[in-house]
Amino acid sequence: MNTEKDFSPLTPNVVRALNDKLYEKRKVAALEIEKLVREFVAQNNSTQIRHVIQILASEFALSQHPHSRKGGLIGLAACSIALGKDSGLYLKELIEPVLTCFNDSDSRLRYYACEALYNIVKVARGAVLPHFNLLFDGLSKLAADPDPNVKSGSELLDRLLKDIVTESNKFDLVAFVPLLRERIYSNNQYARQFIISWIHVLESVPDINLLDYLPEILDGLFQILGDNSKEIRRTCEVVLGEFLKEIKKTPSSVKFAEMANILVIHCQVADETKLTNDLIQLTAMTWMREFIQLAGRVVLPYSSGILTAVLPCLSYDDRKKNTKEAASACNHSLMKLVTPEDDEEEEEKSGGTGSPSREDDQPKTETDSNDMLNASQESVGFSNISFFTPASADRPQVTLDLDGIVQVLDRHLHDSSTGMMTRIAVLKWLYHLYIKTPRKMFRHTDSLFPMLLKTLSDESDEVILKDLEVLAEIASSPAGQTDQVGSCDSADHRLQLKVPEGAKPGSKAADSSPSTPSMNSYFYKFMINLLKRFSLERKLLENRGAFIIRQLCLLLHAENIFHSMADILLKEEDLKFASTMVQTLNTILLTSAELFQLRNQLKDLRTQESCALFCCLYRSWCHNPVATVSLCFLTQNYKHAYDLIQKFGDLEVTVDFLMEVDKLVQLIESPIFTYLRLQLLDVENNPYLIKALYGLLMLLPQSQAFQLLSQRLRCVPNPELMRTVDESKYMDSKQQAVSKRASHTHMDYNELLQHFDRVQSKHLEVRHQRSGRASDHPDRKLM
Repeated sequence: MNTEKDFSPLTPNVVRALNDKLYEKRKVAALEIEKLVREFVAQNNSTQIRHVIQILASEFALSQHPHSRKGGLIGLAACSIALGKDSGLYLKELIEPVLTCFNDSDSRLRYYACEALYNIVKVARGAVLPHFNLLFDGLSKLAADPDPNVKSGSELLDRLLKDIVTESNKFDLVAFVPLLRERIYSNNQYARQFIISWIHVLESVPDINLLDYLPEILDGLFQILGDNSKEIRRTCEVVLGEFLKEIKKTPSSVKFAEMANILVIHCQVADETKLTNDLIQLTAMTWMREFIQLAGRVVLPYSSGILTAVLPCLSYDDRKKNTKEAASACNHSLMKLVTPEDDEEEEEKSGGTGSPSREDDQPKTETDSNDMLNASQESVGFSNISFFTPASADRPQVTLDLDGIVQVLDRHLHDSSTGMMTRIAVLKWLYHLYIKTPRKMFRHTDSLFPMLLKTLSDESDEVILKDLEVLAEIASSPAGQTDQVGSCDSADHRLQLKVPEGAKPGSKAADSSPSTPSMNSYFYKFMINLLKRFSLERKLLENRGAFIIRQLCLLLHAENIFHSMADILLKEEDLKFASTMVQTLNTILLTSAELFQLRNQLKDLRTQESCALFCCLYRSWCHNPVATVSLCFLTQNYKHAYDLIQKFGDLEVTVDFLMEVDKLVQLIESPIFTYLRLQLLDVENNPYLIKALYGLLMLLPQSQAFQLLSQRLRCVPNPELMRTVDESKYMDSKQQAVSKRASHTHMDYNELLQHFDRVQSKHLEVRHQRSGRASDHPDRKLM
């Protein structure tokens, strides 16, 4: 009696059958319940309908007894079938107890729950969409179920639900995305398969715009792309490919900025041993390439992070050829986004109408930006995955994160493991930034300068060439001109550098390019530090010294290079280094094609400037006697050359000295000194040339060079035979040429000779000191 009262309107027979362990009896009870509910529907008795559903849910489906739970599930499915199109009114009460049974420990019961829910959903169709999140949550758990029957049942239910969503135009995407974002990070293979299949379906529905919510699920998609299952990876690739196609079709509606950091993270390989990471990296880099091309300057605030990801990929080998090519395209596109506009201060961009306090606010913004960058770098480290916060997300204008970019570039230069192509790319970036944003870049020059100098010792010629281009731009850019010209040395060490008309340092007329020979306050500092590096690294001087100086003569003004180096060497305390450096510079001056114009300028000495250059070079060239004579030959100062050779008898003639004389004889036979050999025909007007050459001959032992010079001098003609009838006219023209040259050359040759004596006396004194120290410590010498 109590049983009838407790479960009415269900009859005792129905209750007994629902609790039975046999499926057939429970099925008969379900048919009775279906018949009963149909009667209530016909009577429009919703109260009784709810009462039946409530009894089946609480007393059966949620019962402690497993057979009762099975009976409750089949009973709820029967109610749904009986309700038909009206089941939508009772869906909450029907679905919730069934979903609870999804967590049951009995696999058979989970299967029955899946079957019951399938029947409920099949009847309700579109009416279940308001409860979609609950259904999706339950299904995502069943997708990873260990029982194959349960999994099979869940797949049927999953397909049914997908059909309903595809057909409907009432799907609530806003409510679903948070659940999707949470579930997408599952590590279970089946759960991932379930998630990616749903994203694929939602993406294919025209009325559902999943692209708007892509920033919330993009990271999870890249995580799934690294799954061990080939099928899941392939599906994920298809999904990402479809998203990218959609992005290309409608770039104006894409939230590029929100996804930039996600791509930066996945462009960096955390574990190179995992092959799936290569796929993630390539896909992310491909996306990054498209983003930069489509979004343009929108990605500039993230450029430091992008470079952190892209630069290492440029040194990949052919095994990662596709990733390398995509990274190269990213790098090239990003570089093109930097324009001269980025060199303007904020107040200039806004037309100077801002409040006076903006000047004070600007450094604060930069500091905050640096703090953010530093914090992100410290948290991840260089070798790990890292990304950067944009300089200022709330600014209305897109701002180049120059401080962050320079930090990244500097860090790659400092890292000894950085590949050659990456180093070249870093130097190209620095050069590009100095061209496009010189004023802002010069704030970083003092911190970059030491590393740029150190890079000159790189093993790659191509790296050195790019490094020299950057250093040349720093030395010649008008933006680098400051009032503190002598900051790198005392005031009396300053040079009066030759600057062609229209290109004075700091002038607006001078174009900011490496071809502009205007020099700024960094030029002299560069020359001092370059010579200091040569002094400390003699191998660098021996192996690359000539190459570096020749390239600098192409990039900058050759006269300024030689003038400044000669001036610095004049004060060099290490006399042996000074002599070696002069020998190197002299060889470059006499043999390099890049210095043809400078040789012509010195050959004639027709201008006051060329005379001043000769005097400047001469004073330093005195560190090397043979180089000094060769300079006199070049400038056609033959009498002075003869006077110098006369003094060689007082010098300490060593094997090295004779080898240098030998090289000079070889040079005299080279095309550089063709004019000198032709002047031997005019014996009467060039007596000191012949004397000087004979002087060299007498210095040499009877070697191959001796034979060479001796044969040349035997070819000098007899002056009597060379006289012509029209000799008086010739002599007049010769005198005019000599007087024209003399009018510009107010040089005190006696003073130059005295300077030569003083310099050579110092060299002799230093050599004696060295030999004295060696004799005082014979045991040290032995070591």
